[in-house]
Parts: sequence; structure tokens; C-alpha cells
Amino acid sequence: MLFAAHEPTAMDHVQDEVGQWTIFHDLFGGLSIPLGPPLFYIGDHPVQLTKFMLLELLVAVLIIAIFVPLCRKAAVGGLPKGPWWNLFESLLTFVRNDIARPALGEHEADRFVPYLWTVFLFILFLNLLGLFPFMASPTASIWVTGAMAVVSFIMMHVPAMVKMGPIHYFVALWPHIEIVPNPWRRPGENGHGHGHEHGHHEPEPPHNEPLPQPSTGQIVTWVLATIFGIGLSAMIFVIELVGTGIKSFVLAVRLFANLFGGHMVLATLLFFIYAVGNAGATYLMWGGVTLTSVLGVVALSLLELFVGFLQAYIFTFLTALFMGMSLNPEH
Repeated sequence: MLFAAHEPTAMDHVQDEVGQWTIFHDLFGGLSIPLGPPLFYIGDHPVQLTKFMLLELLVAVLIIAIFVPLCRKAAVGGLPKGPWWNLFESLLTFVRNDIARPALGEHEADRFVPYLWTVFLFILFLNLLGLFPFMASPTASIWVTGAMAVVSFIMMHVPAMVKMGPIHYFVALWPHIEIVPNPWRRPGENGHGHGHEHGHHEPEPPHNEPLPQPSTGQIVTWVLATIFGIGLSAMIFVIELVGTGIKSFVLAVRLFANLFGGHMVLATLLFFIYAVGNAGATYLMWGGVTLTSVLGVVALSLLELFVGFLQAYIFTFLTALFMGMSLNPEH
């Protein structure tokens, strides 16, 4: 049997390539797509077009080619016709009705539905590319998922800052902790000052009632409890800020790990064929391993198809959920 002189590995299938996109190494004389020289330099570091960049551009063109004509037909009142139109429009309806509106609320959802549509479709198409021969899933790269997580991080904070103002946004993140009530507060007074914001209508206390006269012990206890409460609030505030970064990091890692792991398993099953043949096995053994590997890849590809849709949904849903938490801190 003849095999390529290059020693292939499963990692070749899931890694990005710079300079050229190799389809075959030596088999059939070798086949690769040149990606051109560096586009520009940042210091001494060259910035080049890579295989994943090219696939991302391909996905962008596919999304535009599919959805722009559908949107034009829908804009003039056309009704969905045929399986393809219904399929693609159902994806958009699903994101709007089952992700955006429950997470952001009716009033905020329509403003951010186009962004969530774009995120869902972009990730979905990138995930599914890896199921086609000679293609790969750019979402199996932590750099790609990390870049999308950075955009999600921005969307978690910037729209809320624009809506509430930067100062009020950070004030909303500061928790009010009152361990010991203010000893000078009249009975029935609300020390939070947010009763009307949350829709609570508490009875107004009589203003002619004299202020309480707390003892020295009550004052000392209140001062110490207030200092401790401020420190506790500061720690929670920092945890909230750090937590938003952790949420974005987890978004990137979850998407990367699922796609990277799945494609590594598929590639490893296929490379069993190469390993057995390269070890000098008989045609019968090689044929048995080939049949088993191919059937295993087909079965796992169906699972990867499900994972591709699931991970696109999870990334989009969590992004919408975190955006909703920032835009509506009172809830």
C-alpha cells in the first residue's frame, strides 16, 4: 500500500495553518492552497491570512448569500415557501422568541436580536464546517472563541452603561448590606431608598415623630457593623466585576473544548486506518479497521452535528442572559 511520506497526526485536522492550506501532504502529489505573504507587520510579528480566517470569511459570505435574499422577500410581505426558507427562518424565529425575549425582556429584545442572530448563525456555520471533508471548524481554536467571548464581554457592559450611564451602572453593581439598622431611623422608614424604584409602596412614616435616641452601645455596634458591611459590599462588588470576566472566559473555553475534543476524536478514528496500513497489516485487517473507523466516524458525526447546534445555542443563550442581567439589574 502507498501512503503519504508525511507523518499525519490528528492534530493536523484541528489546528490552524499559516502560509498555505494543505489539503493533501504527499498523497496524489500533494495539494495545498497558498494563503499569500504577510499582510503587514506589528513590530517584528507578521500578520498573515490563515486557514481559519479564510473559513470565517467563507462563513460570512454564506450567511449573507442565504439570509439577505430571504430578508428582502420577508420585507415585502412574502410568506415562507419550501423547506429551505422555512428552515432558515425558523432558526431566526427560535433565537428571537426562545433566547432573546426570555433573557432580555420584550422591550430590550428587539434592539439586540440582530446581534444575537449574527452570533448564533456565525458559530453554527463555523461548527458545521468541520463535518465537511477537507474543511475544519475555526471554533476548535481558543483564539477564535476567545475573540467572540471578548465581543460578548463588551456586549454585557457597554449597552447597560449607555442605558443607565457609567456611574449609575457601577453603582447598581454595589450591593446594599445593612447588618444593623440605623439607630436614628424612625420606625417604618426605608433605609435603602429604592422602594419606589422596585414598585413597593410603603406607608410614609409620620415626620413629626421624634428621632430615636440610641445608647452608646447601639451607636458603637452600628458603626462597627456598617464598616464591616462596607467591606463586605466591596468584596462582593469586586467579585461581580471579576465574575463578568470569568463568565466570558468560560464561554470561550466551553465552545473551544467541545469542538476541539469532538474533532480530535473523529480525526483519531480516521488515523487508525493510516496507522494500521503503515504497520504492514494484511489487506483483510486493514479493510476491517477501515470499515470500523468509517462507521464510527459516521456515528460520531451525527453526534457532532447535534453538538454544533447545541454549542451555538448555549453561547448565544448565555450571552443574552448575561446581557439581560446587566441591562435589568433590578431583576
